[in-house]
Formats: sequence, C-alpha cells, structure tokens
Amino acid sequence: MQELSSKSPKIRTTWLEKQFKINEKGSSVKTEIIGGITTFIAMSYILFVNPTILSDAGLDKGAVFVATALAGVVGCVAMAFVANYPIAVAPGLGSNAFFAYSVVIGMGIPWQTALAGVFVASILFMLATVFKVREIVINAIPANLKAAMAVGIGLFIAFTGLKQGGLVIPSESSFVTISNWQDPQVWLTVFGLILTMVLLARKVTGALFIGIAGTAIMGVATGLIAMPSHIVSTIPSLQPTFGVAITSLPQINSIQMVVVILVFFLSVFFDTTGTVIGLAEQAGFIKDNKIPKGVGKALFADSTSMIAGSIFGSTPTACYIESSTGIAAGARTGFSSIIVAGMFILSLFFSPLLTVVTAQVTAPVLIVVGSFMIKTIAKIDWDEFETSFPAFLIILCTPLTYNISYGLAFGLISYPIVMIASGKAKKVHPMMYIAALLFLALLFTMHQMPAK
Repeated sequence: MQELSSKSPKIRTTWLEKQFKINEKGSSVKTEIIGGITTFIAMSYILFVNPTILSDAGLDKGAVFVATALAGVVGCVAMAFVANYPIAVAPGLGSNAFFAYSVVIGMGIPWQTALAGVFVASILFMLATVFKVREIVINAIPANLKAAMAVGIGLFIAFTGLKQGGLVIPSESSFVTISNWQDPQVWLTVFGLILTMVLLARKVTGALFIGIAGTAIMGVATGLIAMPSHIVSTIPSLQPTFGVAITSLPQINSIQMVVVILVFFLSVFFDTTGTVIGLAEQAGFIKDNKIPKGVGKALFADSTSMIAGSIFGSTPTACYIESSTGIAAGARTGFSSIIVAGMFILSLFFSPLLTVVTAQVTAPVLIVVGSFMIKTIAKIDWDEFETSFPAFLIILCTPLTYNISYGLAFGLISYPIVMIASGKAKKVHPMMYIAALLFLALLFTMHQMPAK
C-alpha cells in the first residue's frame, strides 16, 4: 500500500501533463490551481446576478442558480478538454438582460418560448462553428457596428443597474429623474457602488464578487436585508426550468422570435469571438499576428455549454473576460478551467445566500460591467458617416428604448439606407439587407405584442 501511495502522485502528474501539457506551456499544477481559483473568484458574481435578473422574467430563482452553475461546469470542462485553454465559461451578462427585460418583459414573450429561442440560437452557433462560417458573419457587419453593439448593451446594462438600484426613477416630465436619496435602499446601492469602485481602482482580485459580498453584509448589518437562517443547504431543484427550452420549441412561430434568435446569435457570436482572441493574445497563444487553431475549438466548447445551459434553464453562455485574472496569475492550460468547474460544483450547496443578494446588491455590478463594455466606443471611426451614424443610433436607442433589439433595429436598418444614398450599395453584404428587412418587420409588428 505504501508503494502504491508513493507512485500515485507521479501517475497523476503524468496524466495531467499528457492531457493538458502543463510543463510544455511553461506552467505548473500549483500555478494552474491558483489561476483557476483566481478566475472563479473574479467571475463568481454571475451565480447571484444571473438568478436575480432572470427571476424578474418569471424564472425560478433557485433553478436558475443551479442552471448557471451547471452551465459553467459544462462550459469549463469542454473548454479544458476540447481547446485546452485557461478560459472560463458561464452564462453571460448582456444576453441575460436582453432575455429578461427586452424579450420577456418588453416584448411580452413567455420565458419558456424565449428559452426555446436560446436553444435554437445555440444550435446555430454550433453549426456556424463547425462549418467555419463565423468569418462570413464577422465580415458582413462593419467594424463600427460591431463596436456599437457592445457599447449599446453596456449602456443598457448600466441603466438597468441604475434603475434596479433605485438611483433613477420614472418621471412624467423627463421620463427618468434622480431618485429619493432619503431612501436607505438607495444608499445601500451607493455604498456597493463606491466599494466596488474602490476595489477595482486598487486592482483587487475578485473585486466584483467582494463588492457583492460587502454590500450584502452591509445590508444585513443595517437591517435592510434579512439574514437567512442557514448558509449551506441541499441543491435547489432544477425541475422548474429543465427541458423547458425543448418542449417550447413549437412556440417559435413568429417574426419576433426570428429576430430574437438572431440577436442572441449575433451578441454571443461577437462577444465570444472577441473575448477568446483577446485572452489568447494575453496568454501568448497568438504568434505572428495569426489566430491559433484552438480558437475554433474554444468556440465549439462555448457553443456546447450554450446548448446545455438552455436545456438546464439559463441564457447564453460566454467566455469570461475575467479569465484574464487567472491568466495573469500564470494559468496557461485547460486544467485551470477544470478548477473553475470544481468551484462551480461546490457553489451549488450555498443557494441560501441568494436571499441576501437583492437588486440593490447586484445593481453596482451591472453599472460597473456597463462601463467595461463601453470602452469599445474608441474603436468606432466617427469620420466615416456611412457606418458611424448607424453605430450612433445603436448606442443611443438601445438604452433609451430599453430594448437591445430595438437599438440594433435602428442601426441595421439605417446602415443600408445610408450606404445606398452614398452610392456604396454594392459594398453592403447581402446578409445586411436581410437583417435590415428582419428588423424592419420587427418594428412594424411590435404593436401586435402585449406589453408586460
């Protein structure tokens, strides 16, 4: 028994090296573990933010908590064994806000049908990855419009945070106005925002998670949030959301759902592609300005988790930019993603903490993440009117209409019109004309949809 015990570490190390090439990539098992834990801490806020957002759309909060964790497990494991990248995957911010506030609440589409739309978009994303058509889609949409999509969604998320945190309220004269700052709940949001800002400014690892935890603790300490009777419990049931995406597929029978699926597909497509390339560059995987072959495998891994996530009952997954914290800590292989998956599994037993993560607790994170996404505005060429004006409409209309699809509609409809007027109709990709017609049909049919 002693002889077997002494040999077991060597066997494990050999298997890890063969599977993940840890030493070959200049890393170590210890470094990969530290990198994985670092990444999880930085992105773990999604475990509490995602259920909070999707519960607004009518989904069971406990079920979404489990679905979020399981989607993260599937995504991280797939990323580890398929691509061997130190990139974590989980349901993304932006697509969940679009799902809840634009599709379900704004358009009046049942959440069950919306989940079916996520499933279909996931299949399309998988096919686009397998048949390598992502280059066609990327080239079809001008760079200015791609950047504007991220900016518009960032403003939308930030505005959602301001609204849910009570910092802005409706106004008959000016549509929105500043809130009543005598409300203690507003001050809880302000406390959380200041705390998160300070942590980020100090470059503290896991600043968003610590900001959530600190705000929740302050809420409990001041009596604004009720303390749960226990912290550890059995895993909540997944039954309220599991498989609903499949059984609701027959409900996808309208132009509105076609557009919804298109927006889900495009948002995840560009978000994941850009994030993977950026992280691959940070990790040193890009040589001679050439994208590594592993990017295609990484996209495949993400699409796998997106399909699984929709079946579990969550919105589209995405490669997390917070993986950069783990990479900065030295992670270079998929073994760090395995560590993240393990942390997601452990988190399943802490669902009672959901009761202390109120809208005021998550609002600061939404505001800060919005600021992260708006930085792509620097990539827009404002001297090129044919694409900068449609980009401007996307940025302007997404938060003001409080609907991501409306913002995209104004931009993608105006783009071919401006190009035709400037004598550059032949430079417009046929896919852009199709997209414009789809979004035009959406705007003309919206009045037929009940508002919630």
